Amino acid sequence: MTDSQSTAEPAAPTPIPGKATPFAIADMVVEPGGCETIALPVSNTATGLPASLYVRVLHGQRPGPCIFVSAAIHGDEITGTAVIQRLLPKLDAQTMAGTVLFLPAVNIFGFQAHSRYLPDRRDLNRSFPGSAKGSLAAQLANTFLKEVICHCSLGIDIHSAAVHRYNLPQIRIAPDNAPLRELAMLFGAHAVIESPLRPGSLRDIARGEGVDMLLLEAGEALRFDELSVRCGVNGVLNVMAHLGMIQPHPEATQVTIPARSRRSIWVRAPRGGLCVLQQKSGDAVHKGDIIGRVAGIFGDDPEDIRAPIDGMIIGHAVLPVVNQGDALVHIAEVMRFGDVEQRVDQITDGLLNDRLLDEDELI
Repeated sequence: MTDSQSTAEPAAPTPIPGKATPFAIADMVVEPGGCETIALPVSNTATGLPASLYVRVLHGQRPGPCIFVSAAIHGDEITGTAVIQRLLPKLDAQTMAGTVLFLPAVNIFGFQAHSRYLPDRRDLNRSFPGSAKGSLAAQLANTFLKEVICHCSLGIDIHSAAVHRYNLPQIRIAPDNAPLRELAMLFGAHAVIESPLRPGSLRDIARGEGVDMLLLEAGEALRFDELSVRCGVNGVLNVMAHLGMIQPHPEATQVTIPARSRRSIWVRAPRGGLCVLQQKSGDAVHKGDIIGRVAGIFGDDPEDIRAPIDGMIIGHAVLPVVNQGDALVHIAEVMRFGDVEQRVDQITDGLLNDRLLDEDELI
């Protein structure tokens, strides 16, 4: 073999028109129409056994965008894990365009321990971009950034409320991004909230990499509820259909316009005691309306909780025992207030009665 032969690079395969090229992630290659589960090494557990970030890759036969769907960045927020479980039987890489990376348990350590945090007590969603030689949280964030985010043009990250709270299904997006707002409206959640990005968060670092993010907040930590799971499944399919990755189902129902908001307020307990809420997530409230009452353990000295603004309740506490200052009700100031409850009911009924979400029908 001559010197020129020994140093020559192998010729790149000639792309076939209309067919995707192989997809490379870490040290693995997924062929068009293929589905692979890949373990991305992160660290070791306390027992010395390897700990990995698991990714299911569906790489379509035809070219298209690459997106990721992630869950359990906070380890106790497991709604997205159920969403991904239900999505996978519905998708066929052989008929898809583009690529989807599914990560059902990003914070693998917190997921196993039923904890929001990692063993080092750090919040993974405040640890980006991370570092290959940093803390455990920094190493996991860095692996996720390099091996997942940097491949994609869009991410869908699924969260739920903190322990003892419930979130009405809602999409949160960066402000003033019209194409992202369109995707958020098509997702089909009950509300679209334009909220600022927090430093160190997944949304913040993704924006720096040119990756748009949809963040679904739905349900309660450590619990599954059917409405939240169905909303996530339906929303991901809606987004994929809009991006041309799958064909929209011919019987899919038209998406009801969700509530839109740029401002929200938490109403806090005026005293410690037992709280009884008279309103729930999805209800419209007017400024001054009584939304609940807190009284002492003998029922003494009750204090009313009143709405500070006109808006819609997008989250509420589910634990009656409260301390003074505890967050009780989250109210969003919505742009179309008059018929907001009617639209919320339409979205709820549509999700719970959609037979397409009952079946593992390939799309």
